[in-house]
Amino acid sequence: MFLKVVAESLARNPRRKLLVGVVLLLASAVAAAVLTVLLDAGDQLAQEFRGLGANILVTPRDDSLALQIGGLDYRPVTSGRYLREDELGRLKTIFWAPNIVGFTPFLEVPVRVGTAPAVPVTLVGTWYRHAVAIPGGGQFVTGLELTHPGWQVQGRWFSDGAAECVVGRALAARQGIVPGQMVRIEADRETVELKVVGVLEHGGSEEAGALLAPLAVAQRLAGRPGAYRRLLVTAFTKPEDAFAQRDPSHMTATEYERWYCSAYPETIARQISEALTNADARPVRRIAETQGVILRRVSRLLWLMTLGAVLAAALAVAAMAASSVVERRSEVALMKALGASRALVVGVFLAELLAVALVGGLAGFVVGSAGARELGRVVFGVPATVRPLLLPVVLLVTAAISAAGALAPLRRLVNIDPAAVLRGE
Repeated sequence: MFLKVVAESLARNPRRKLLVGVVLLLASAVAAAVLTVLLDAGDQLAQEFRGLGANILVTPRDDSLALQIGGLDYRPVTSGRYLREDELGRLKTIFWAPNIVGFTPFLEVPVRVGTAPAVPVTLVGTWYRHAVAIPGGGQFVTGLELTHPGWQVQGRWFSDGAAECVVGRALAARQGIVPGQMVRIEADRETVELKVVGVLEHGGSEEAGALLAPLAVAQRLAGRPGAYRRLLVTAFTKPEDAFAQRDPSHMTATEYERWYCSAYPETIARQISEALTNADARPVRRIAETQGVILRRVSRLLWLMTLGAVLAAALAVAAMAASSVVERRSEVALMKALGASRALVVGVFLAELLAVALVGGLAGFVVGSAGARELGRVVFGVPATVRPLLLPVVLLVTAAISAAGALAPLRRLVNIDPAAVLRGE
């Protein structure tokens, strides 16, 4: 009987039901789009920030004071501590190994280039594309190609293990070095000849006046086989929030477990420090903080849009519900006069609203998901991922909007005096 009454009520005045459904559809579409974009925003921002370079720096623990100018280490190769190249495969065995996009070691060696007279420069030993053996089996190919995708060369990059190098743009212009030329490299311990295969056009501080060569070449010149000075890691991370910035040493066991199992930059850096001997890994704050600030601002803007849509929908539902109560006063009075309880009367109206909310929410989820895909394509260049698990959340939001909007009209509904209404008062 109850369902029959609700069905007959839904069939009455379809125009008003359609208007309520459209309002709820718009509100649920905004909610679905915002939630979808927010869930993808962290990963997409991390992908976009890859262009800024690596976001975790690893150096030897208890190292001597670094003498760095323009990002290059000018300490003598006999000073300071070093990290072990043969341990780098361990980075793909930590808990957050899937989040590590790539890593690149660096070893700077003071050298002299040319003859009569030789020019002092810094040779930076590194990898461009290098296969690293992973403990337990398998290989991981990494290097500048993954950690520094924005670096561009005129010509090509050096091959791993070859007697080749890439010259910084300023150094090439100053010394008249061109791709295809052989250059003589003198260090305190040894002299080698390298073939110039490219000129670094767009890069970091190494662009100014350095040579880039395979790590093995730098290790040979420095007399440091299997060693490097610093490591840059690119990892997909979760933007830092207030919880991420807390001191782990003051956390409870439960809080520390939650922190350790979250992909914060500091968390991944700690796991890297634990995987490598005598290593101190720290997030590159410029990148980590910028990513967090941008995500928070985007999130606030999207939540404000959602709040505005929800409030507007609730007000529209309230206006339409109030109008419906006024028109159906006689029907409600008759129901009460025939013995209907307050709960039954309220239940009929709520069931009617929730049925409309269900249809509007389903349609809104479809429209919002399509809108989110297009928004992701416009903002990030990649369509946002449709997440069916958000459907129950969207339906709950739509039902809450309907219930909140109908609260005031329903109070008037239960207070109707059937005798007064039926007398025409």
